[in-house]
Amino acid sequence: MTDMNVADWHSDLELIVDAARQAGKVALGYFRKDPEVWWKSGHSPVSAADYAANELLERLLRTARPDYGWLSEETDDDSDRLTRDTVFVVDPIDGTRAFIAGKDTWCVSVAVVHHGKPVAAALVAPAYDEEFTALPTGSAMKNGKPLAVSSSGADKIRLAASEDVIAKLPGSLKSRVHRIAHVPSLAYRLAMVADGRIDGTLVKPHSHDWDLAAADLILERAGGMLVGLDGNRLVYNLRQVSHPELCAAGNLLLPHLLEPLNLSDRG
Repeated sequence: MTDMNVADWHSDLELIVDAARQAGKVALGYFRKDPEVWWKSGHSPVSAADYAANELLERLLRTARPDYGWLSEETDDDSDRLTRDTVFVVDPIDGTRAFIAGKDTWCVSVAVVHHGKPVAAALVAPAYDEEFTALPTGSAMKNGKPLAVSSSGADKIRLAASEDVIAKLPGSLKSRVHRIAHVPSLAYRLAMVADGRIDGTLVKPHSHDWDLAAADLILERAGGMLVGLDGNRLVYNLRQVSHPELCAAGNLLLPHLLEPLNLSDRG
């Protein structure tokens, strides 16, 4: 498949937004109704709602784009995706633990990834009635309005991270941090950085493509970045789909986070 122009990605964005909305409605049919739950290896829960939303997304998206590859948290991985220039990267419910607990912080995450980079992104958070979207050009959008990362400086940083991660921060950084309580959906947490509700987040190792790809593009088009602690951007649809420690923030703040983290690592 040759490189496609932005008009093609507009068409894909319309497709994935519609599919994510429909999957969100399916998931809402199970929400706060005690869906059946199973436990995957690694002690990660999956519910009947995850499987139902995944089935719908796979049917809608793969029927519409049969030449695209497929990578989803709830579908057995198939190396065929590695032969495709363009793939759907899907998490039918990001934040399953929150969903099972009846909490609102979960979303349907769908991205189109082309040559390792997200080129169309949709996050639908049905319990909040929120939709985040992005393309490779223009602003990221939330419910049809442009998004922008926080413009606050590096003196006081609203940082979403677990208590144990905060405890390990170097003192020069920890003194400037106001910790944000745990946000159970990683994709939604990154969207919160994109819309300026928080300044940044630190992500523990072993996040996956499906947690990140859609939110990555949304954050980028809102004026931020998701990177490894080495400052490098992520590449998606590789054989290995898990990632090391990551950091996300607005472009102006990001160096102020990465520098003390890297100095700490070298120490």
